[in-house]
Amino acid sequence: MLGAVRLGVPESRRTLAIYVAAGASFAALSARGLTVPLYAHGLGANRFEVGALFSVATLAAALLSMPSGVLIDRFGTRTLLAVSIIISAGSQLAMAATASVAPLFLWQVVGGLGAGAQQAALFSAITALVPSARLGRAMGWLTFSMQAGFFMGPSVAGIALQWIDLRTDIAVTTVLLIFAIPGAMVASSAPQSSQRLAFMKPLRALVSQRSFAPVVIGLVAATIVWGTVGAFLPIFAKESLGLASSQIGLLLAIQAIANGIARLPGGRLVDRAKHRWPIVFVGVMAWSVAAIVLGHLSGFWAPVLLLVIGTPFIATVYVAIGVVFGDLSAASTRGVTMGAYGTVLFLGLAAGPLVFGPIVQSYGYAAGFTACAVVAMALALVMAAFHAEPLRRRSEVPLPPPSPGT
Repeated sequence: MLGAVRLGVPESRRTLAIYVAAGASFAALSARGLTVPLYAHGLGANRFEVGALFSVATLAAALLSMPSGVLIDRFGTRTLLAVSIIISAGSQLAMAATASVAPLFLWQVVGGLGAGAQQAALFSAITALVPSARLGRAMGWLTFSMQAGFFMGPSVAGIALQWIDLRTDIAVTTVLLIFAIPGAMVASSAPQSSQRLAFMKPLRALVSQRSFAPVVIGLVAATIVWGTVGAFLPIFAKESLGLASSQIGLLLAIQAIANGIARLPGGRLVDRAKHRWPIVFVGVMAWSVAAIVLGHLSGFWAPVLLLVIGTPFIATVYVAIGVVFGDLSAASTRGVTMGAYGTVLFLGLAAGPLVFGPIVQSYGYAAGFTACAVVAMALALVMAAFHAEPLRRRSEVPLPPPSPGT
């Protein structure tokens, strides 16, 4: 809270600025999620390569999530959020200047590093500001803002494609990141821990908590099926559904609307729920069934209807899991905890396209989506077998003793 006192900015305005920053950063990210697969496909990339472009970015995000959490605990969120915005903008502009497939992988890695830092910083900033009793609603608003960005990004990018080409579109949508700057400015610069980049003991204490293993299994189940569908959805819509680029942007935007709107009642549901693992179980099962059905559809309206019905289930899953990780954190280890969350999240998102991409390439989208959904449902059953009851309060994670001189 020291940062808030120094800045003289009321808490409500700080949270609003962080929500806007989340929306802006995810708008730029989702615009790239539409344009880059289509651009790579136009350059000659096959289905597996398009999925791999998604995966390398999320693997890079996973790689930086834990170090980002450590840096947040040591230095505060402001610097890390500002640097991540610069990295994201630079990588996106570099993609616009790329004329072959291979360099796109490099810039996707760089962009993924920025996304991993942003994820950890945004979640850490909100959990630092909001009391535990309102954390579900705050996570709902934060992820709603992200999904609002997922709506704006494809909408802006898809509409712009009527007048400009894909390369120009990639460059133009970088401007969306300007709206993330105020959020970086009001984020706390105060360190949350006096420990010098030490995180193994707090991490071990986090892992030892009873709710950690089942919530990680649930998160992996959700991310592999969500990541697989998300990675291939643009080219699936182009090749199998026969949609134009502007229609694909509209499809993604409508899904983002359903995703975002669901976060608000989802947050209230999570706050009121006695047990949270059933929310995760039902959500993963419902979205997995939707993924199986999606691979057999055609046209525009049937997939839209399916996504509008199925997406709120997985949206509420992410709210529930975010709250559980928030509950597992202590004030001085919030960055490490959210870094761990980001690492699992991005690894799961990356694993889906990499593992099931060869099936999509060899046997088609329906086979790939079905195989992924079956694995996700099996993992959800494993999670349910734990009968885990996530904590309703934030647990204090024991800190390592201070080293001499600190």
